[in-house]
Amino acid sequence: MPGDGRIARGDATRRVVLRRAVDVASVDGLAGLSLGRLAIELELSKSGVFALFGSKEELQLATIEAALDIFRSHVVTPARAVAPGLPRLRAVCEKWLDYSETRVFPGGCFFFNVGAEFDARPGRVHDAVAAANGSFAAFLREIAAEAVALGHVDADAEVLAFELHALGRAANADAVLNGGTRPYELARRAIRARLGVVSGKAG
Repeated sequence: MPGDGRIARGDATRRVVLRRAVDVASVDGLAGLSLGRLAIELELSKSGVFALFGSKEELQLATIEAALDIFRSHVVTPARAVAPGLPRLRAVCEKWLDYSETRVFPGGCFFFNVGAEFDARPGRVHDAVAAANGSFAAFLREIAAEAVALGHVDADAEVLAFELHALGRAANADAVLNGGTRPYELARRAIRARLGVVSGKAG
Protein backbone atom coordinates (compact mmCIF):
# COMPACT_ATOMS: atom_id res chain seq x y z
CA MET A 1 0.00 0.00 0.00
CA PRO A 2 1.24 3.54 -0.76
CA GLY A 3 0.92 4.53 2.89
CA ASP A 4 3.35 1.81 3.94
CA GLY A 5 6.26 3.65 2.34
CA ARG A 6 5.45 6.85 4.21
CA ILE A 7 5.23 4.95 7.49
CA ALA A 8 8.58 3.25 6.85
CA ARG A 9 10.20 6.60 5.98
CA GLY A 10 8.70 8.14 9.10
CA ASP A 11 10.05 5.31 11.27
CA ALA A 12 13.49 5.62 9.68
CA THR A 13 13.52 9.38 10.25
CA ARG A 14 12.41 8.90 13.84
CA ARG A 15 15.33 6.52 14.47
CA VAL A 16 17.80 9.01 12.96
CA VAL A 17 16.41 11.87 15.05
CA LEU A 18 16.51 9.83 18.25
CA ARG A 19 20.05 8.63 17.65
CA ARG A 20 21.14 12.26 17.38
CA ALA A 21 18.94 13.24 20.32
CA VAL A 22 20.54 10.76 22.74
CA ASP A 23 24.01 12.03 21.84
CA VAL A 24 22.99 15.66 22.30
CA ALA A 25 21.22 14.97 25.59
CA SER A 26 24.19 13.04 26.98
CA VAL A 27 26.25 16.23 26.70
CA ASP A 28 23.76 19.12 26.90
CA GLY A 29 21.02 17.44 28.91
CA LEU A 30 17.44 16.74 27.97
CA ALA A 31 16.70 20.44 28.41
CA GLY A 32 19.18 21.06 25.60
CA LEU A 33 17.00 19.18 23.14
CA SER A 34 14.73 21.03 20.77
CA LEU A 35 12.83 19.95 17.69
CA GLY A 36 14.25 22.91 15.79
CA ARG A 37 17.86 22.16 16.72
CA LEU A 38 17.57 18.53 15.65
CA ALA A 39 15.87 19.48 12.41
CA ILE A 40 18.67 21.92 11.54
CA GLU A 41 21.49 19.56 12.50
CA LEU A 42 19.96 16.67 10.53
CA GLU A 43 18.81 18.89 7.64
CA LEU A 44 15.17 17.94 8.10
CA SER A 45 12.05 20.09 8.07
CA LYS A 46 11.04 21.35 11.51
CA SER A 47 7.41 20.57 10.73
CA GLY A 48 8.36 17.00 9.82
CA VAL A 49 10.26 16.50 13.07
CA PHE A 50 7.43 18.10 15.05
CA ALA A 51 4.97 15.72 13.40
CA LEU A 52 7.02 12.76 14.68
CA PHE A 53 7.00 13.86 18.33
CA GLY A 54 4.47 16.65 18.80
CA SER A 55 6.18 18.38 21.71
CA LYS A 56 9.52 18.80 23.44
CA GLU A 57 8.37 16.63 26.33
CA GLU A 58 7.40 13.79 24.01
CA LEU A 59 10.80 14.12 22.33
CA GLN A 60 12.50 13.92 25.74
CA LEU A 61 10.51 10.83 26.72
CA ALA A 62 11.26 9.12 23.41
CA THR A 63 14.96 10.00 23.82
CA ILE A 64 15.06 8.36 27.25
CA GLU A 65 13.50 5.19 25.84
CA ALA A 66 15.94 5.14 22.90
CA ALA A 67 18.89 5.61 25.27
CA LEU A 68 17.60 2.78 27.46
CA ASP A 69 17.44 0.45 24.44
CA ILE A 70 21.05 1.32 23.56
CA PHE A 71 22.16 0.84 27.17
CA ARG A 72 20.49 -2.55 27.39
CA SER A 73 22.15 -3.70 24.17
CA HIS A 74 25.62 -2.80 25.52
CA VAL A 75 25.26 -3.84 29.16
CA VAL A 76 22.21 -5.84 30.16
CA THR A 77 21.85 -8.21 27.20
CA PRO A 78 25.55 -9.22 27.09
CA ALA A 79 25.58 -9.72 30.88
CA ARG A 80 22.54 -11.99 30.72
CA ALA A 81 24.42 -14.19 28.24
CA VAL A 82 27.06 -14.96 30.91
CA ALA A 83 26.66 -17.82 33.41
CA PRO A 84 24.64 -16.79 36.47
CA GLY A 85 26.17 -15.95 39.81
CA LEU A 86 29.62 -14.45 40.26
CA PRO A 87 30.54 -14.63 36.53
CA ARG A 88 27.45 -12.62 35.58
CA LEU A 89 28.03 -10.14 38.40
CA ARG A 90 31.58 -9.55 37.20
CA ALA A 91 30.38 -9.27 33.62
CA VAL A 92 27.73 -6.64 34.27
CA CYS A 93 30.26 -4.46 36.12
CA GLU A 94 32.77 -4.79 33.30
CA LYS A 95 30.16 -4.14 30.61
CA TRP A 96 28.96 -1.04 32.45
CA LEU A 97 32.48 0.36 32.74
CA ASP A 98 33.16 -0.44 29.08
CA TYR A 99 29.93 1.31 28.08
CA SER A 100 30.97 4.48 29.90
CA GLU A 101 34.67 4.38 28.99
CA THR A 102 34.15 3.81 25.26
CA ARG A 103 31.67 6.70 25.17
CA VAL A 104 28.72 4.88 23.67
CA PHE A 105 27.20 8.29 24.44
CA PRO A 106 29.66 11.18 24.01
CA GLY A 107 28.80 12.60 27.43
CA GLY A 108 29.52 9.35 29.27
CA CYS A 109 26.69 7.50 30.97
CA PHE A 110 23.46 8.98 29.60
CA PHE A 111 21.44 8.13 32.69
CA PHE A 112 23.98 9.47 35.18
CA ASN A 113 23.91 12.83 33.38
CA VAL A 114 20.17 13.21 32.90
CA GLY A 115 19.55 11.80 36.37
CA ALA A 116 21.52 14.69 37.86
CA GLU A 117 19.64 17.09 35.60
CA PHE A 118 16.14 15.93 36.59
CA ASP A 119 16.59 14.52 40.09
CA ALA A 120 14.75 17.45 41.72
CA ARG A 121 12.33 18.27 38.91
CA PRO A 122 8.93 16.60 39.24
CA GLY A 123 7.03 15.48 36.16
CA ARG A 124 6.84 12.85 33.46
CA VAL A 125 10.45 13.24 32.34
CA HIS A 126 11.73 12.90 35.91
CA ASP A 127 9.62 9.77 36.35
CA ALA A 128 10.94 8.23 33.13
CA VAL A 129 14.56 8.95 34.09
CA ALA A 130 14.00 7.55 37.58
CA ALA A 131 12.38 4.41 36.16
CA ALA A 132 15.27 3.83 33.77
CA ASN A 133 17.87 4.30 36.51
CA GLY A 134 15.82 2.12 38.81
CA SER A 135 15.58 -0.69 36.27
CA PHE A 136 19.37 -1.06 36.13
CA ALA A 137 19.70 -0.84 39.91
CA ALA A 138 17.10 -3.60 40.17
CA PHE A 139 19.01 -5.67 37.61
CA LEU A 140 22.19 -5.36 39.68
CA ARG A 141 20.32 -6.39 42.81
CA GLU A 142 18.84 -9.37 40.96
CA ILE A 143 22.26 -10.57 39.82
CA ALA A 144 23.80 -10.01 43.26
CA ALA A 145 20.96 -11.93 44.91
CA GLU A 146 21.41 -14.72 42.38
CA ALA A 147 25.11 -14.92 43.24
CA VAL A 148 24.25 -15.13 46.95
CA ALA A 149 21.61 -17.81 46.35
CA LEU A 150 24.11 -19.89 44.35
CA GLY A 151 26.64 -19.64 47.16
CA HIS A 152 29.12 -17.70 45.01
CA VAL A 153 29.24 -14.71 47.36
CA ASP A 154 28.53 -14.12 51.03
CA ALA A 155 27.10 -10.61 51.32
CA ASP A 156 23.98 -8.51 51.67
CA ALA A 157 22.94 -8.53 48.01
CA GLU A 158 21.27 -5.13 48.16
CA VAL A 159 24.28 -3.46 49.76
CA LEU A 160 26.71 -5.18 47.39
CA ALA A 161 24.72 -4.05 44.35
CA PHE A 162 24.65 -0.50 45.70
CA GLU A 163 28.43 -0.52 46.24
CA LEU A 164 29.16 -1.83 42.74
CA HIS A 165 26.80 0.69 41.16
CA ALA A 166 28.39 3.51 43.16
CA LEU A 167 31.89 2.57 41.98
CA GLY A 168 30.81 2.60 38.35
CA ARG A 169 29.05 5.93 38.70
CA ALA A 170 32.05 7.47 40.45
CA ALA A 171 34.37 6.34 37.65
CA ASN A 172 32.03 7.82 35.05
CA ALA A 173 31.75 11.15 36.86
CA ASP A 174 35.50 11.54 37.43
CA ALA A 175 36.41 10.53 33.88
CA VAL A 176 33.86 12.81 32.24
CA LEU A 177 34.96 15.77 34.35
CA ASN A 178 38.73 15.24 34.30
CA GLY A 179 39.35 13.03 31.28
CA GLY A 180 41.62 10.02 31.07
CA THR A 181 41.07 6.38 31.88
CA ARG A 182 42.48 6.28 35.42
CA PRO A 183 39.05 6.38 37.12
CA TYR A 184 38.02 3.25 35.21
CA GLU A 185 41.24 1.46 36.18
CA LEU A 186 40.61 2.31 39.84
CA ALA A 187 36.97 1.22 39.63
CA ARG A 188 37.96 -2.12 38.08
CA ARG A 189 40.50 -2.71 40.84
CA ALA A 190 38.01 -1.75 43.54
CA ILE A 191 35.31 -3.99 42.07
CA ARG A 192 37.70 -6.93 41.77
CA ALA A 193 38.79 -6.42 45.38
CA ARG A 194 35.22 -6.19 46.69
CA LEU A 195 34.07 -9.26 44.76
CA GLY A 196 37.19 -11.08 45.91
CA VAL A 197 36.33 -10.42 49.54
CA VAL A 198 32.68 -11.50 49.29
CA SER A 199 33.56 -14.59 47.24
CA GLY A 200 36.35 -15.68 49.57
CA LYS A 201 38.96 -15.15 46.85
CA ALA A 202 40.65 -12.03 48.11
CA GLY A 203 44.32 -11.52 47.60
